[in-house]
Amino acid sequence: MDSLTDPPVTWLAKETDRLLEVTARAAGPTGFEWLDEHLQPTQEPLHLWLNGRMTFVSALGALLGRDGFSELVDHGMTALAGPFQDSEHGGWFTEIGDGRPVDDTKAAYAHSFVVLAASAATALGRPGASALLADALGVVDTHFWDESAGLVREPFDRGFTTTESYRGINANMHMVEAFLAAADATGEDLWLDRAVRMTERAVHRFARGNDWRLPEHFTPEWTPLPDYNREDPTHKFRPYGSTIGHWMEWARLTLQVRAALEVRGRSAPDWTLADPIALFDQAVHQGWAADGSPGFVYTIDWDGAPVVTARMHWVLTEALGAAAALHTTTGEPRYAELHRDWWAHAESVFIDREHGSWHHERSPAGGPSTTVWRGKPDTYHSIQATLIPRLPLAPTFAKALADGHLDA
Repeated sequence: MDSLTDPPVTWLAKETDRLLEVTARAAGPTGFEWLDEHLQPTQEPLHLWLNGRMTFVSALGALLGRDGFSELVDHGMTALAGPFQDSEHGGWFTEIGDGRPVDDTKAAYAHSFVVLAASAATALGRPGASALLADALGVVDTHFWDESAGLVREPFDRGFTTTESYRGINANMHMVEAFLAAADATGEDLWLDRAVRMTERAVHRFARGNDWRLPEHFTPEWTPLPDYNREDPTHKFRPYGSTIGHWMEWARLTLQVRAALEVRGRSAPDWTLADPIALFDQAVHQGWAADGSPGFVYTIDWDGAPVVTARMHWVLTEALGAAAALHTTTGEPRYAELHRDWWAHAESVFIDREHGSWHHERSPAGGPSTTVWRGKPDTYHSIQATLIPRLPLAPTFAKALADGHLDA
């Protein structure tokens, strides 16, 4: 693989280790906890999406050979197989507190991270991981997957009897990631085929058909809802407008879908290269310094005007990942140049050398901000940014590490 050289591999490896230290600190008595700016546990309930993400990151740490991380994977899986799991109706609760459900709804978004965590734990070979993965894929297949739409529904009530009159592209994006990992962990192409279908609809139809301003919110019939949450533009998971970071994330995932097809000897459609290039370019053009200050704005409206201008760390990390993936795929120097410049921006604005981890949110001026996020919930986005330049685009992270593909 023709890897990036700036930042150097040694620098990226040190940043990976720094983030793994934070991951270990988040392990509480019954799962992974939400940490504050000083990396102390908060009073937040335990979140399913967070526990899944941090179990996944722990599996990456174990596959990197770091001491104690296999035990952290087991810790996360114990939470998933214990208080998070609904033994009566199946699936996993969205939030728990004191061992009981605080939010007993069943969300596709959060379930995608159960699949991702179980896939990584399976690649690691942890006891019970393959059974957990089979269970999670069964729940997704039975309840969330909509074969006619080629996408997933969300969310359901506890008993999977009724679903909200809403469909979201964010849950589908993370389910693409989960399905790619599941395909690698199980060897079953069904999950890759579904990832291709979902990506084709989200990127090649929804984004391309809307001048690359990806619609985020839809009716159950998948008609876009452009005014959804106009009065709540800073919603954590369903903000009004189009989310620049998701353009970057979809660009990288589309390239990973392309690579997954190619390593299996299958032909990848032309759009799996043309579309991520266009989506990336538009994210840079419309998102970077859209309000006149350095950095990517969080959201824009349907005319391209900034809505929420706070800077999110995950948006920058996804831009880093997309730039690295495009460089790996095309070899074009411009992606390496942006990758270098954006890491410099991360160092000056987001990376917290004093307290650890990354600041999750900053103001347009680069100072503290809590418009959307408080504290430092997880290391999922940032640690992937340190690994994408050092790994092939297929197989997915855990399988690639297990197979020894890391640039040392």
